[in-house]
Amino acid sequence: MKIDQQIRQVKFKDEYQKLLINLLFTGNWVTMHQTNVLKEFDLTPQQFNLLRILRGKHPHPVSVGDAQERMIYPTSNVTRITDRLLDKGLVIRSGNQVNRRVQDLHIHEQGIILLETIDIHYKRLTSVLDNLEEQEAELLNFLLDKIREPKT
Repeated sequence: MKIDQQIRQVKFKDEYQKLLINLLFTGNWVTMHQTNVLKEFDLTPQQFNLLRILRGKHPHPVSVGDAQERMIYPTSNVTRITDRLLDKGLVIRSGNQVNRRVQDLHIHEQGIILLETIDIHYKRLTSVLDNLEEQEAELLNFLLDKIREPKT
């Protein structure tokens, strides 16, 4: 459905305003879909994001600061998310061997097993993109990356 129909707005100031509203609306729409799928696994999108970061570096640790920088949701509170994942037995927090002020995070075997289970349902997470052909997805990725490039 077109954004003007979806939000029932007849007129936009220009195509840039329409694009901005469309990006915000669509981003939220995708997040809500992901939230609904992850709810079945008792995870939030932010928790899922942190687990994927840790799995990507496994068996090496990730510092809390490094994890914060890599989060898709930059305002996420990694310490709070870690506490919740610790309570669920999905991550391990330890002191850094070099710098005692730094906390390292490791994914627990249970976290790996949970992500492997979610991987089986990967298609459900990405089903909101089913309307796109692979070339269209590639083009959209290019355009989204271009939006974030600094102007020269």
